[in-house]
Amino acid sequence: MPTISLFFGIIIRMFWNDDDKHKLPHFHAYYAEYNAAFTLDGEILSGDFPKRQAAFVKAWALLHEDDLKANWQLTVNGEETYRIDPLR
Repeated sequence: MPTISLFFGIIIRMFWNDDDKHKLPHFHAYYAEYNAAFTLDGEILSGDFPKRQAAFVKAWALLHEDDLKANWQLTVNGEETYRIDPLR
């Protein structure tokens, strides 16, 4: 599962062909022992994430929604994703 961004200790990844479990376009975020799946507009689909870090993820997702959509299409097609700028 490729890492597509990293900021404030949060790792953002997107699985290839990962549309079976959640059925919605999404990405996974990891922070310390927490992990959650997020929609492309930054809402939590499943998992547990600290509120402050979830707010960072949401802000990042809203800034990069078009990039996330493009990466999602690449993953669905089994193609390699590209890196997305971190939140600054």
